[in-house]
Amino acid sequence: MLEFLICSLLTIFPDYLVRRYVQGKRIGREINLYSMWFELRYGITACLILTISLITMIFYFHPSTSNVTAVFRTVTIMPESTGRVAEVYVDLNEKVPAGAPLFRLDDSEQRAALETARRRVAEIEAETIVAQSELASADGLIAQAEGDYLQALNELETQVELNERNPNIVARREIERLQVAVDGRDGARAASISNKQTLETKIASLLPAQKASAEAALNQAQVELDKTIVRAGTAGVVQQFALRAGDIVNPMIRSAGILVPEQRRVGLIAGFGQIEAQVMKAGMIAEATCIGKPFTIIPMVVTEVQDVIAAGQVRPTDQLVDAQQLASTGTLTAYLEPLYEGQFSGVPPGSNCIANAYTSNHDALHAPDISTPHWLFLHVVDAVGLVHAMILRLQALLLPVQTLVFKGH
Repeated sequence: MLEFLICSLLTIFPDYLVRRYVQGKRIGREINLYSMWFELRYGITACLILTISLITMIFYFHPSTSNVTAVFRTVTIMPESTGRVAEVYVDLNEKVPAGAPLFRLDDSEQRAALETARRRVAEIEAETIVAQSELASADGLIAQAEGDYLQALNELETQVELNERNPNIVARREIERLQVAVDGRDGARAASISNKQTLETKIASLLPAQKASAEAALNQAQVELDKTIVRAGTAGVVQQFALRAGDIVNPMIRSAGILVPEQRRVGLIAGFGQIEAQVMKAGMIAEATCIGKPFTIIPMVVTEVQDVIAAGQVRPTDQLVDAQQLASTGTLTAYLEPLYEGQFSGVPPGSNCIANAYTSNHDALHAPDISTPHWLFLHVVDAVGLVHAMILRLQALLLPVQTLVFKGH
């Protein structure tokens, strides 16, 4: 309607002035309800054409949408594993700091695993003490084996020397028996030395490795026990939290609640028409008015324009996708943030808004090689943005009335 009124001042009104003051025709006589179309046909036709062109230019170069939401971030409260709730530490709508415990799952299994791992560490430490004692006794066994070996060797050497002096004094079989005894004592001595080396290797390498593995299992058991206490990942307010002791929580099926962070506001997410994909660019100046903060125009800036339209996404399934299933018209998603700090305060998170984005041709107008028709066209494009800004302000004035009176909310 505003565009039609503006265009009528440039078309219908001059046509009427010509009819009135040049041709002398007056309203109510020569120009009446039945002859108005014939008398003002040029102005009415030009007004319709100009209005349609103006509306097309305004809504194309200065996009507008009511699909705008003040989005905010939420964090799902859920454990890493399924379990039965043993204790709840917070209530609904309670503010919690980061790291605060929210609830605890039954941890009897985890505590048993932790105690088993702790006992395994103690067992390996005891094995280390026993191995050190065995190492000390191994030195005594080696000394004893060496003594037995030297004694047998001395007896063998004595008998051999006597046999060399007089073969009839010592029997050959006795010398062979002593040689076997010496070899046996030498083997016992080597076994004692090898046993000591085995104990040293066990103390130096095997037992420390087993202890490290046991300590790792102990740490893992402690981590699993700590997971039974679910904590707040960030400071915020607990919402939709109705857990009670005895409830079963499953991360795949049922979450425990939602945590709304304190620093939750991201900005505005707006869905513009697909036809405006060539116009919407990051860095465009925008304005918004939100139902949660009436009678207020918030200067915004387009920070990002999503380069895909969500309605056309296809996920792999076991069935072929029919193009008819993707026929729903999607929107071009754009992210808007306040142009000045603090101007977005007071807007409730999740509030519905109306937003305009404005095309700016400032750099193109100052190009040295721009032609006059192009320069004039760009000036017109920038000028008609004022009409859209006026429409947004009228919407800001009428939005509370429409909500409270006509919709009855």
